[in-house]
Amino acid sequence: MRIELRDGVLHTDGAPGLLATADYPYYRDHPSVWRERLRTLRDATGIRVVTSYFPWRHHQPDPDTPPDFTGATRPDRDLLGYLRICQELGLSVIAKPGPFIHAETNYGGLPDWICPLNNDQVEPSLDARGHTVRWSGSRRGADGKVERWPLPAPLGAHFASRVGDWLRAVGKEVLQATTAPDGPVVLVQIANEGLFTDGALPLWAYDYSTPGLDFFRAGLREHYGSLDAYNEIHGTDHADWTGIEPPREQYAAGAAVGLGEQLAYADWGRYQADLLAEAYHTWTEALGPSVPVLVNLNPPAGEHHALDDWLARVRPERWNGIEYGFTNWMGVVSTSRDAHARYVVAAKRAPGPNLEENWGFSELYDRAYAAGATSFHQSLLALAAGATGINVYTGVATSGWGDDLDIMHAAPYPDCPPIDAQGRATAKAGTVRMLADFFDAHGAEFLAARPATGPTWGLYAPYAAIAAWAPADDLSGPACGRPLRAFHERMRSEGRDYRILDLESAAPGLLAEHPHLVLHGGAFMHAHVQQLLADHLAAGHRVELTGDVPHLDERLRPCALLADALRAAAPAEAAVDPGPVRVLTGHADAYWRTVGPGPDSTSDSGYLTVLVQSDNEGPVTIALSLGERAATVTVESAQGGAAVLRIADGELDDFLVTGLNAYLASAVTPAVTLDGHAVRADVPSDLARVRGVLRTLTH
Repeated sequence: MRIELRDGVLHTDGAPGLLATADYPYYRDHPSVWRERLRTLRDATGIRVVTSYFPWRHHQPDPDTPPDFTGATRPDRDLLGYLRICQELGLSVIAKPGPFIHAETNYGGLPDWICPLNNDQVEPSLDARGHTVRWSGSRRGADGKVERWPLPAPLGAHFASRVGDWLRAVGKEVLQATTAPDGPVVLVQIANEGLFTDGALPLWAYDYSTPGLDFFRAGLREHYGSLDAYNEIHGTDHADWTGIEPPREQYAAGAAVGLGEQLAYADWGRYQADLLAEAYHTWTEALGPSVPVLVNLNPPAGEHHALDDWLARVRPERWNGIEYGFTNWMGVVSTSRDAHARYVVAAKRAPGPNLEENWGFSELYDRAYAAGATSFHQSLLALAAGATGINVYTGVATSGWGDDLDIMHAAPYPDCPPIDAQGRATAKAGTVRMLADFFDAHGAEFLAARPATGPTWGLYAPYAAIAAWAPADDLSGPACGRPLRAFHERMRSEGRDYRILDLESAAPGLLAEHPHLVLHGGAFMHAHVQQLLADHLAAGHRVELTGDVPHLDERLRPCALLADALRAAAPAEAAVDPGPVRVLTGHADAYWRTVGPGPDSTSDSGYLTVLVQSDNEGPVTIALSLGERAATVTVESAQGGAAVLRIADGELDDFLVTGLNAYLASAVTPAVTLDGHAVRADVPSDLARVRGVLRTLTH
């Protein structure tokens, strides 16, 4: 069996498929229930791929003792036995060895002995003020609260050495014996949501430690070539690279930020991206897997600067073989426009699967997640926005861990997943089963279908790295995140989908697939990016630029390639193309993906995804262009629910639609209608047709 990830899509022996997974934290359950829980998860949900973290602190609590993967020191450490059960049950596995895992474990799954408090050889990670970066530890203080412990500097020599030892042990003692085709492990996830669940933190949050700054300055040397070149471009007179300090403070409102200072902010943003890439590659090299490696970035946070922080740091194009994936823990997207926007940006940033969708936690996060409709809505949104897979986190409730693993949370963990703590399938299992069955039947076709998109956001990451340090109301300089958020809202209000394209890494031929680019400018821009955009305009395409028009290149030399091309371009048409799908009535979003060899305008086959907002009242009516025909689709769904419809040759085929949302006390007799042809349930329920077979789920 040959496992590959191509453009974020899982291929098995060359055949593509949508990656549907569920997490099981084996380390929180007694080994005596592993087989039963996994069998129930498989049979009740239809999921065939399990994701599992391997907590370092669980398998190696003593620094002077090798990790235990066989249960020799304690039965619940028998990782090899757990993976053997997965294989016997026909379940594939995504292995997640950290080193940091979060997963609501003490110290994020790191062993206590690697903490700088307990090991003076470990350098702590520092923020811009020189304070240690902290995470919840594994003991309570005198006030009864869990202590906050300093995290290691990711590039510190001793920490890097011990991480390498851990990952090499996992690779040699676990993965070599369990990797496909002879074992169940088909993919590996490295790290967690950045490095230490920090992918969405501000750019000034880390890492200003000595090893971090050494890496930063080494990157400057490589980028600029010589100190003289650096000084000339930045307007400085440093005598040595060690004299270069990174930015540490946001600039004041109304402050004049010189171009040299702007470049310094861009340098720090590049360091943040390179820090992720360096750790990912170093850790992967130590692990030595023979299957693809991916990561799970958390989406942007909610502060005014957070989208810029994230866009500057998250640069999948720089990872060279490490694949993109993401998670969702920022709120209920059917209720919050902010959560919706951040979730969509994460799904669109690069092709890859959603590796953690909240299906199990209501008490810990939001009561809305007690209803399966909330997670169903979000899973469909992820796929509509560009994700190549979905995840149920977690699939099974557990109750068998000790304080050495987690002192913060009471059993069960989590409180409302598809399989409860007694091993019984809940109503959510049926909802997951509908999803799994639908995309087992149609996932490859769905992923191959072409999203019907309008303009593309042109991402120029140096602008994000600068804008992250700007005050909330200051857009006088280069900008990226806030204009992107405004662009997102504009597209949503116009009923149009969009894509995100990284301009620094884009090849000339790729731009032709994005005939209408939108971006916010600044005083400088890489010369090769300006040339790409100028050629794009010369080819008759459109570049919509707000803000300043660049007149300098990346070394602050005069460069008017883009300015000249914009002046020479024909005036852009002001008319807005409404696209092939429009919501006529109801509060909802609609996404259309076309199937077939012809252009979007001639296709009468595809997938329509309808995301119903929590405040919607009544049916949602959608105008849909099916080839030369103007069709009308009506979806009757619960508030906060969703639907996905397969339309084949202009006719309604398989579909999923939710009619129940217990959290909102919304119960609707669900129905889908295409040009008067309706399929309706008899009672309030969830309704599905998969491979032509109609089924209802009344919970």
